[in-house]
Formats: sequence, C-alpha cells, structure tokens
Amino acid sequence: MNIKLSLFIRVIFILFCLGCAHKTEKPKKASATSTKQQKIVDLSHTFSDETIYWVTAKEFELDTVYKGETEKGYYYSANNFTTAEHGGTHIDAPIHFSKTGQTVDQIPLEKLIGKAIKIDVSAKALLDPDYQISIEDFKEWEKREQIKIPEGSIVLLATGFSKYYPDKLKYLGTNERGEEALKDLHFPGLAPEAAEWLIKNRTINAIGIDTPSIDYGQSQFFKSHVVLLSQNIPAFENVTNLDILPATGFEIIALPMKIKGGSGGPLRIIALVTE
Repeated sequence: MNIKLSLFIRVIFILFCLGCAHKTEKPKKASATSTKQQKIVDLSHTFSDETIYWVTAKEFELDTVYKGETEKGYYYSANNFTTAEHGGTHIDAPIHFSKTGQTVDQIPLEKLIGKAIKIDVSAKALLDPDYQISIEDFKEWEKREQIKIPEGSIVLLATGFSKYYPDKLKYLGTNERGEEALKDLHFPGLAPEAAEWLIKNRTINAIGIDTPSIDYGQSQFFKSHVVLLSQNIPAFENVTNLDILPATGFEIIALPMKIKGGSGGPLRIIALVTE
C-alpha cells in the first residue's frame, strides 16, 4: 500500500475513535460548591455644597463651565471644582501629621485594598459626642468575635455619627466656621492610648471612621493622628454606611485622588461583602 495512503487511513481512524469517545463521554456533574456572591456597599458621602469640611478648610465649590445643547447639535456639560484636601469622605496621608510620612501618591495600594473588620461602638458614642474609642473596646470586639484583629487588616470604627451627616450642628457640634469654631467641635474619635495599643500589639494596614477626624472633636494635639500616621498607616475620615457592614467577612477598596505630594484627598471607598 502506498505509504501516504496508509498514513491518511491511520489519521482518519484516530479521528473516528476520538469522535466516538467524545460522544460517549458522560456529562460532568455540577460542582457541589456554589460560588459566593459579593454585595457592593458605597461608604462615601457625595461631594456637593452640603459636604462637611473642617471648620477652617475651604469648602467644596462646583462651577459650571457649560451645560446644554451646542450650536453643532450635541449636548455637552463640563464643570470646574475647587476643594480642600481634607473634607467629605477623604484620606489622611501619613505626611499629614508626619514629616517623613508617605504622600497620597506614595501610599502602596496594598494598604488601601484588602480584608477589613468593623468595630462598632455606636451604643456608647451616640450617648457621648466626646467619646474616645478605647483599648477595652478593641479587646471586647476580639472577645466577642473570638479572633484577634487580623494582621494586615483595614479597621473601620463605627460610631453611628454618619446618620447626622450633613447636619453640621449634630455631626460637628457647631454650624460656625473659622478658628473660633474649633472650641465647639464635639464628635467621637480614637483615644491616643488605643492608637498606641494598635501599633504595638496588632498589625493593621489602614484605619477609618465615620466622623470628621480620627481624633475626637475636642482634641488639641491630635495624638492619634500622630501615632498612626507616623507609622505610615493612612486614615479614612467621614466614611458612611458602616451600619450595613458585618463585623467581619468583607473587603475594602479605598482609592483616593492621586495627588502628587498631597497630604490627603477625596476618597471613593467601597466594601465588598461576601453573602
């Protein structure tokens, strides 16, 4: 038999056998493990003329450049906006309170994206606008959840105060602005000794709170800022919707405006909750 013809017949035979095997192959059983779904929770306040800023900071302004139909027949809109770095839902970069700290553009993304926990102190904080989250609050959370604050986690502190936003009097403690208003600020924050305890006893990537500052309103020296930011731990302030989150079992994506040399900036922060 011709060699080429013999090779051709063998190829046809192999293809025939493969075809038969494919037809008789039993269908695979569906996997017994179902894919878990994730719910997205927006933890950011909207920026507008209602956005709350520190009483000495420039507030948000949106200036309309153009809005409407053009002479060429298409719709067009564009705006300019001006704002302080620190206001609304925003990030405090380490350099905000640490001379050698990272600027916004230098913060590793690994610090801003990852597994997170929520420590809820709202039952205490809503009764006391000057409440300072304590070491005992952290220990109580660990006892209740039967775990230590996980290494490399993002810690979110829920005081319940976001429900007052954007009512300045209830959220900040005053409607006034300027240096004179500083003495009237009243809202919960993190006690400096609790910040120290976190640094010395746990390893976290970032921290966030649903008030205007990681330090409480009457703070004079912003010690919690200094303690955390000097260790290159960024802080997220004026976050919201923490009441929707569980204590564990979710991840955070917190991406600020990437301002070169910035000490802070507007932040879009979301949670991915596994259901």
